Amino acid sequence: MSTGTGFTYTLTRTLDAPADRVWQAWTTPDRYARWAYAAPGSVEMDVRPGGVWKATVVTPDGGEFPLTGSYLEVERNRLLVVGMDVPGKPAPQAMSVELAEDGTRTRIVVRQSCDTAEERDTAEQGSTMLLDSLTAFLAGDAAN
Repeated sequence: MSTGTGFTYTLTRTLDAPADRVWQAWTTPDRYARWAYAAPGSVEMDVRPGGVWKATVVTPDGGEFPLTGSYLEVERNRLLVVGMDVPGKPAPQAMSVELAEDGTRTRIVVRQSCDTAEERDTAEQGSTMLLDSLTAFLAGDAAN
């Protein structure tokens, strides 16, 4: 498992949703597809340590990119460490998603270390887009 060599980013947000709703958004295929730019029907998740996941991301210009990986750590409503398969790399890249509930709100922290500054910048940009979309998804409907 690759944790990178020191080119790290950390993104923190406070979401207007309890940790359980945030967790469900990250770990339920149909919910994840609705906010994570995934093609409908492309998301599969076996959310347990060692379980695998896959999704096909659709870019704004219509391009499709299949993603695969596994779950490294799973603590319901608290921590999700995801291994992402990266073409050309011998080991998956790890990304952590930490949740801390504060009443009806949740602080989310996304962390990832990469091998190069360019990889870090690209990953950070993608994660920022995901958090923006997640924030909008959670705000859109309390029944998400």
